[in-house]
Amino acid sequence: MLTYQATMQDLPELAVLFDQYRQFYGQSADLEGALQFLKERFIHRQSVIFVAKSEDQLIGFTQLYPTFSSISMQSSWILNDLYVSEACRSFGAGQLLLDAAKQYGEQTEAKGIELSTAIDNKVAQRLYGRNGYEKDEVYFHYYRKL
Repeated sequence: MLTYQATMQDLPELAVLFDQYRQFYGQSADLEGALQFLKERFIHRQSVIFVAKSEDQLIGFTQLYPTFSSISMQSSWILNDLYVSEACRSFGAGQLLLDAAKQYGEQTEAKGIELSTAIDNKVAQRLYGRNGYEKDEVYFHYYRKL
């Protein structure tokens, strides 16, 4: 198994995984929409995507979005998406993707990596905890739907 930064050549296969990820979170299947969304991220360089590949097949991905801290005057990354296909879970792909994200964050001299996960996603919470991610006990996070 290997991980690498995705390119446009990975888009067709990556879109399938991305669509599965969205369905995991209760969204309707929309492969064309997934393809278009990811294509826009690549074209406008709005995110960085790492993929895990096993036996010539993509089995997982993580997507990072840039953000900035005015207080520290540093950049950070938001690890917005992490997904491994259901059949390939527990093979270590999630760990490899987190390692790739951490290495990229260090290479870009980012302050850190922020992520969130569903309250009931205990498997992901254990993985993040083992990797040094700490639950925010200082700030409340708010969201307004528009």
